[in-house]
Amino acid sequence: MNSSGRTKGLCVRGVTTTRGQKQDCANPKVSGKLVPPYTIVYFPVRGRCEAMRMLLADQGQSWKEEVVTKETWLQGPLKASCLYGQLPKFQDGDLTLYQSNAILRHLGRSLAAWPVSSVSGVGACILLSCCSGLYGKDQREAALLDVVNDGVEDLRCKYVMLIYTNYEAGKEEYLKALPGYLKPFETLLSQNEGGQAFIVGDQISFADYNLLDLLLIHQVLAPSCLDSLPLLSAYVARLSARPKLKAFLASLEHVNRPINGNGKQ
Repeated sequence: MNSSGRTKGLCVRGVTTTRGQKQDCANPKVSGKLVPPYTIVYFPVRGRCEAMRMLLADQGQSWKEEVVTKETWLQGPLKASCLYGQLPKFQDGDLTLYQSNAILRHLGRSLAAWPVSSVSGVGACILLSCCSGLYGKDQREAALLDVVNDGVEDLRCKYVMLIYTNYEAGKEEYLKALPGYLKPFETLLSQNEGGQAFIVGDQISFADYNLLDLLLIHQVLAPSCLDSLPLLSAYVARLSARPKLKAFLASLEHVNRPINGNGKQ
């Protein structure tokens, strides 16, 4: 076991605690299961952390939230302590990470896409030590997931620019261009199982959660934005119906958390 409480070669983490409950990082085993000491340090918005929250919730993981107010941030010491002077900050045991996409990729590599109960015995140890978790089943799928996630980031940056710098003057033009922005994701879906599965391969990935978050916030901005994109529309409904994810999306912590920091959405 390494210093972060992770057993080497094992990419499944079981959790028995309640989300938000403090965990004993010095003793990461609870009822024989490994408990990941995750902490999200971020502003009181969905922003760049909701995709990782959806991933953690859907994978049955627990985490702590350290909410940073505007007043605290403007005081300066916390900002000065952050690597790039920005949030989110993510703690996985003694590992501190910055940059939301790096955090998602870390979770993609370290968490498995199937539950512990689905495998057992020596064969399970071999399988779990070789699996790529939520980052595809091989290097080809991992490369394709990077393509998807970078595309999500490109559109997210366009969205952020609209929300924070040009909402009133630029919204109409943005909405006209939105079908073209979303079309590549419809195309990618059509190339994988006829659009009836995930964005890449046959198991959910970190990029699925990031894309789902992006699509959900755009449905708030423009409720009919997926009407001309049937595969994406069905994809959102299908992923949102996953039991643990559905419960998270219906939770007060998600529903009451603003999407953005300036009240625009």
